[in-house]
Amino acid sequence: MKPVKLGKKSVGPGEPVYITAEIGINHNGDLDIAKKLIAVAAEAGCDAVKFQKRNPDVCVPKEEAGIPRETPWGTMTYLEYKHRIEFGEDEYAGIDRFCKDRGIDWFASCWDIDSVDFMERFAPPCHKIASATLADDPLARRIAETGRSVVLSTGMSTMERIKHAVSLFDRDRLILMQSTSAYPCDPNEINLNVIPAFARTFDIPIGYSGHELGIQITGAAVAIGACMVERHITLDRHMWGTDQSASIDPGDLSRMVRDIRIIERAMGNGVKRVFESEQASRQRLRRTRH
Repeated sequence: MKPVKLGKKSVGPGEPVYITAEIGINHNGDLDIAKKLIAVAAEAGCDAVKFQKRNPDVCVPKEEAGIPRETPWGTMTYLEYKHRIEFGEDEYAGIDRFCKDRGIDWFASCWDIDSVDFMERFAPPCHKIASATLADDPLARRIAETGRSVVLSTGMSTMERIKHAVSLFDRDRLILMQSTSAYPCDPNEINLNVIPAFARTFDIPIGYSGHELGIQITGAAVAIGACMVERHITLDRHMWGTDQSASIDPGDLSRMVRDIRIIERAMGNGVKRVFESEQASRQRLRRTRH
């Protein structure tokens, strides 16, 4: 299995776990909140932050566009709300500068072809395909045309559909993410054993995109082979927004990154040996010396 390049880093067996903090739309259209979340991720030691990029006029179904929605900015249609929280070129230029100043990568889940073309202006280390867009072949083909590495989430998808999606990409630039699209996700439906099953089937780096409460399961994903992890982050789980309650706060993010780095060291190389630190106990406790 070959590692996949994401910017200056590599993702795969033998490489440090690549940790992505998904900001998504938890910035609520506020650049200051986005910058605070980036700073939290960088301080915690994450490798990247991720956003979601849409052209609302393309992505919002016509039958939903005019539905009224209560928001912190008053009552507005669903389409107006989607435009209200969407960042444009000025905001993303600011995000690009802010991330570079803090030495953290950033990229986005593009939900339509217009958004892929938009993101290409910033030369991201990869493109992310969200579970919701895994079945969008034209979008996948446009992303493949960029020649960038691709991170593909697999929530809501059968193995047959996943195999088809994988076939659209160069496997040397593809990372597959086990995910269950429930927010928050019941532990009974997380199915971590899909991670080694994917690795056997596709022979490419496998990651984990989690939506559960807490951080224990993400650590377990790393222990069974996840080379990349992604979790939604928030400044406060009680903030307004659809993804806030299924996100982790700054404290849990820092603890998660710390735990992942400890788990990496604890995994070892699989070769049983007697460590120097055991020698004193061996001399004291063993009746025989071999």
